Amino acid sequence: MEKILLFYPPGLLFQRGEDRCQQNVDDGSAQAMRACNDLGYAAAILLKKNYNVKLCDYQTEGFSMDVLHKDMEEFKPDLIMMSITNTTIFSDLKIINELKEKYNPITVIKGALFYDPEPAMLDLLDLRNVDYMIGGEIDYAIGGIADYALRHEGDISSVLSILYKAEDGKFIKTAFHTWGKSLDDQPFPARELMNNALYKRPDTDEPMATIQTARGCPSNCVFCLTPGISGKCVRFRSPQNVLDEMTECYEKHGIKTFFFKADTFTINPKWVKEMCELIINSPLHGKIEFTANSRVKPLSKETLQLMKEAGCFLVAFGFESGSDEILKLIKKGATVADNVQAARWCHEIGLPFWGYFVIGFPWEDRKHILMTKKLIMEASPDFIEVTVALPFYGTPLYETCKENNLLAESVLGSDFFHSSMKGTMHLSMEEVMKLRRNILLSFYLRPSYIFGKMKECVTKPSVFINYCKYGIKLVVNLFK
Repeated sequence: MEKILLFYPPGLLFQRGEDRCQQNVDDGSAQAMRACNDLGYAAAILLKKNYNVKLCDYQTEGFSMDVLHKDMEEFKPDLIMMSITNTTIFSDLKIINELKEKYNPITVIKGALFYDPEPAMLDLLDLRNVDYMIGGEIDYAIGGIADYALRHEGDISSVLSILYKAEDGKFIKTAFHTWGKSLDDQPFPARELMNNALYKRPDTDEPMATIQTARGCPSNCVFCLTPGISGKCVRFRSPQNVLDEMTECYEKHGIKTFFFKADTFTINPKWVKEMCELIINSPLHGKIEFTANSRVKPLSKETLQLMKEAGCFLVAFGFESGSDEILKLIKKGATVADNVQAARWCHEIGLPFWGYFVIGFPWEDRKHILMTKKLIMEASPDFIEVTVALPFYGTPLYETCKENNLLAESVLGSDFFHSSMKGTMHLSMEEVMKLRRNILLSFYLRPSYIFGKMKECVTKPSVFINYCKYGIKLVVNLFK
C-alpha cells in the first residue's frame, strides 16, 4: 500500500490551513492555533482511496526537524504533502529540498500562494525539488495527484487548481477559477489521525474542532484572497451535514467546542436560522458551544440572539477601520455606523465579541488610525487584534501598493506583524507600528477592562490564568 505523509513543518506557529489570512499565531495578541483541517480533509480523501496515511502537525506539537527525519526514515512515505504560507515559503522550501534530496519522495506543497500564480512570482522561488503545487481546495486535488503520481491513474490535467511539473521541468497550470460544487459529498476531516488536543479554545483550553460550514465570499475587500481562491459564489454545506460532523466530533472524539469556519458565517440569515434551530432541537443543545466569524452587514440582532441560544459563546467581527473613508477605499461594504450597531447588539444581548482591526492601509494618516482607536474604545469588544495591512499577491491592495511604491521588499516572507510595506502614503512603518502598540496597550491595560475580566473569572480560575498568559504574551510581543 502506497504511503503518504501530510504535515505542517517544524517551526513557528502559523495558521497554515487558513488560505485567507495565514496568521502568525506566535506574534499575535490572543490567537490560538486552529485545527489542521486542510491536512484532515486530504487524509480523509486518501484513506477512502486506500492509501496508508500519516498526518503530523510538527509545528504545533513543538517537534523538531529530528522528529520529522525520524518519521521519514521509519514510515518511508512515497509522497509527502506540506502546507505552506506566504510568510514561511522560503524556509518551507528548504525543508522540501532537504527531504527530497535525502529520501526522494514525490513532493506536493499546498498554499494560497500557488493560486493561479504569476510566473514572475514563481521565479523568486527555489522549486527544483517540487513536483506539484496545490493552489485551490485540497480535497478536490490531492486524490487526483496521488492516483496519478503513485498509481499512474487518471488525467492530471483535469485536477482543479494545481501546477504540475512536466518532463522538461516547467510547471503547467490546470483549470483555476473553477470549484467543486457539492460540499456535502466531501468526507469529514480524518480527526482520528489528528491530535485534537493541540487545538484549544483560548479561554478554557478545551479541545476545539474547526468545522467549515461554507466556502466563498461575495464581498470585494481589497486585501482579501478569498473571492479569488474560493469564489464569489458562496457554497454552503447543508445544516444537517454540519450537525452530523459536530455529532461525530462529540461522540467519537469528545469535542464539545467548535469554530465554525466560513468566510462570513452570517452572510445568509436563512441558513444561519436553520442551522441554529437544528442545533437547538438536537441532543447536542446545551452540551456544545461554538464561535464564528461574521460581517457587520448583513446582520440582525435576531440572528445574534439565535446564535447565542444555540450555543455561540463568541462572535468575531472584521471591523477593520473606524474611518468611513478607509472602509469605502478598501471596499468593505459597511460603515462605521454598521460597526457600532453590531457591537451595540452584542452588548444588549450579552454575547461576547472579538474585534479584528487593520491599520496601515496605503491611504491612511495618523487621523485615520486614531479614528480606529476611537471605534475600538467605543465598541468595547471583549478581545481585539490589530494587524498591519498585508498586500498579498493577487489582491487589489498589492497593486495599489506597487503603483505607489510602498513595497519595501517582496511580500513573500512578511506577515501581519512584520510588513513588507514601507508604510502608508503618509506614515512610515515605524510610525504605524507605534500606533498599533499604543492601541493595544490602551485597550488591554485599562483598569476597567482588567477588573471586568477578573470579575468574569471569579468562579473560573483556569480562565483567569489563561487571560494572564495572553496578557504577558501581548506585552512581550509589543516590546521585544
